[in-house]
Amino acid sequence: MSYPNENPFASTHSLDTNPFEDPSDAQSSSHAARLEEIRQRELDLQRREQELAQKQEHIRRHGRNNWPPFFPLIFHSIQEEIPQASQPLITRLYQLWLVLAGTLVVNMVACICILASGSSNGGSDLGSSIGYVIFITPLSFLLWYRPIYNGYMKEQALYYYLYFFFGGFHLLFSVYMIIGIPSTGSAGLIQTIQAFTKPSLPSAIVGTVATVGWVVQGVGLAYYYRQIWAHHKAAGHSVEKAKTELATHGAKAYFTRG
Repeated sequence: MSYPNENPFASTHSLDTNPFEDPSDAQSSSHAARLEEIRQRELDLQRREQELAQKQEHIRRHGRNNWPPFFPLIFHSIQEEIPQASQPLITRLYQLWLVLAGTLVVNMVACICILASGSSNGGSDLGSSIGYVIFITPLSFLLWYRPIYNGYMKEQALYYYLYFFFGGFHLLFSVYMIIGIPSTGSAGLIQTIQAFTKPSLPSAIVGTVATVGWVVQGVGLAYYYRQIWAHHKAAGHSVEKAKTELATHGAKAYFTRG
């Protein structure tokens, strides 16, 4: 059907179209793009299948446990178990625990340097520092980090009181290690100052790093201790509530998610 104003001699082809262009070239490019998209999807699917197979094998061997990575004993996932609003706080506490673990190792190395420098208390310092690495590392995780992790996961008063008790003890221990009294296994301030005045450069440098580590984790934990205390009060937790939870759930609740 034609219209009165329509030009019967007008071309129906766009001037932007090249009449000499081979249409098979455009089809070939489109086909190649589709093949590349399909290949990328196949690679992504293979990657996901591999990840799923690894997870299934991990669950078969260790259950859902994923921590510590080299020998999984417990399940630890801040993203999955901690409410979103509390995830930043628990993440910071976990990072501070990692700082503590690293500081214990650096402190031991500093005590080795102190012994090598000829200190009369070097043997006692080294022995104590090794004991700290062996015992403080796992006990700090189990006695103050894991309780507050469970506290925010389950919002139960018992875990908060465990954290306040053992976390408070750890804060005192941190002050003790910052001071650095000779023969106590701490390469803190006193030991580091003595290393600088001796002078024993290796002891002084490593001791400085250890002292900074003790200060960082101590100040950080003190800051979050106050924040957690305020949350605990706002949540209405009480000793009576903690006793009821202990009687109801028992000690096994420490290791469960419910």
